[in-house]
Amino acid sequence: MAPLPPGVRFIVSFSRDQWYRAFIFILTFLLYASFHLSRKPISIVKGELHRYCATLHEGQVQFNSWNQKASGAPHRQPADNETDCSWAPFDQDNYQQLLGALDYSFLCAYAIGMYLSGIIGERLPIRHYLTFGMLASGAFTALFGLGYFYNIHSLGFYVVTQIVNGLVQTTGWPSVVTCLSNWFGKGRRGLIMGVWNSHTSVGNILGSLIAGYWVSTCWGLSFIVPGAIVAAMGIVCFLFLIEHPKDIACFSSLAVPKGCENGTHRFRLQKQIFTDDKNKPLVSRTSLRCFAEDPELQCLLPSDGKHPVHQSHVMVLPADGGGSMAAISFTGALRIPGVIEFSLCLLFAKLVSYTFLFWLPLYITNVDHLDARQAGELSTLFDVGGIFGGILAGVISDRLEKRASTCGLMLLLAAPTLYTFSTISRMGLEATVAMLLLSGALVSGPYALITTAVSADLGTHKSLKGNSHALATVTAIIDGTGSVGAALGPLLAGLLSPSGWNNVFYMLMFADACALLFLIRLIHKELSCPGSAAGDQVLFKEH
Repeated sequence: MAPLPPGVRFIVSFSRDQWYRAFIFILTFLLYASFHLSRKPISIVKGELHRYCATLHEGQVQFNSWNQKASGAPHRQPADNETDCSWAPFDQDNYQQLLGALDYSFLCAYAIGMYLSGIIGERLPIRHYLTFGMLASGAFTALFGLGYFYNIHSLGFYVVTQIVNGLVQTTGWPSVVTCLSNWFGKGRRGLIMGVWNSHTSVGNILGSLIAGYWVSTCWGLSFIVPGAIVAAMGIVCFLFLIEHPKDIACFSSLAVPKGCENGTHRFRLQKQIFTDDKNKPLVSRTSLRCFAEDPELQCLLPSDGKHPVHQSHVMVLPADGGGSMAAISFTGALRIPGVIEFSLCLLFAKLVSYTFLFWLPLYITNVDHLDARQAGELSTLFDVGGIFGGILAGVISDRLEKRASTCGLMLLLAAPTLYTFSTISRMGLEATVAMLLLSGALVSGPYALITTAVSADLGTHKSLKGNSHALATVTAIIDGTGSVGAALGPLLAGLLSPSGWNNVFYMLMFADACALLFLIRLIHKELSCPGSAAGDQVLFKEH
């Protein structure tokens, strides 16, 4: 018999459950990457909406008439209250405040909606809820771009579109985090979710490239194409998303139970039971007792109790004991130790991250004197750094078993890095590239860790006693509070940037310092108990 080809041997080396977990990992990655892909165009198009007025005021009239003719873009006559150099209503002297209002409209609606989204998401099928959100988000993202083709110059139209889009996009994050946490246990959660959370940066990069391709010729397509992609991924979600491993008789983890927690004691496998064959070791009596007492685990044994189950093939699932429990209330989620501290920390960390997300291309345009497309492409380096920062934060927090301390260290390093960025980014393109990568890693690392691994840890905290209806609510509370900062950051940037970009960076450094301040108590607890386990860190200890 001929040996199997190496590729086939590789395929069959993985179990059915492992392949399903890999499929869900990739699918949820792509679903949320498409959400971020649709958020990026507004930051790319900002430079184009006021590009001509900015150059006209400098005495460098550079109309893009050749591009308009080549693309077949509709020609419009300027209104009485506008010049022939920009897209009304963003042709006014206060254009930065008007552009900031677009960001604030989206992010404020997103922050408010997020608190409701988690509560709603706990009570609806994830697949249907997420599909609706993606289809609606695609429609309203495209609607913003249709303003270009239909010559819409009403600020109210663009603001309302952003508000509704912000509300429907809140369906995404609680849904994908809950789904992923259903499929993956706590082992190496920081690494797994650190890699998975790179969807944020991947989505931003793709959104920048797609929007940048049309921004100088037909900026309406910079919104319509991403909108179509999100809607298409919504259909994929409806057809393929599997909410929970139990839906197809899979297991969320497959591991050897080396021991189990029972209060403060750890028990090892000892006495064996259910023997048909003396040569086949089975699940221990101690192991069975521990699984029964641990609200997060249950042991899956044959119903007849006769067939052997080898120790290396013990199947464990998150307990469904919470299936009959009522969904957790908002105040109940707030009482989980660590939720309030991490939520307030994320408020300031996300303020910094989203200020870069919405204003970085315009900053690069002003400082390095690049056009909108070049600035958008260069800004993707910040997201490339964010990919490495999120993974690094996950690996370090898994190794040290200290989530708060890992976030605190990166926040401590981020503040002086931002000051350096504001100083040397004016020295040339090479300096800008280096600082974009470093700043992206330090700014995105804490943000990524809190919104993924920390949220999942808190949403499955032992004080919940196996209640499976808490994860989406806890995730929504943490990310919703962070989204308040995400709304304030771009708004403050729009107000401060006319007085100089240095003031914007001072604001960002102050926000990083505040984020660190809210973690001080948790960091102190972690450092005072260096032997705490990853799943039961002292910062999560019940009071």
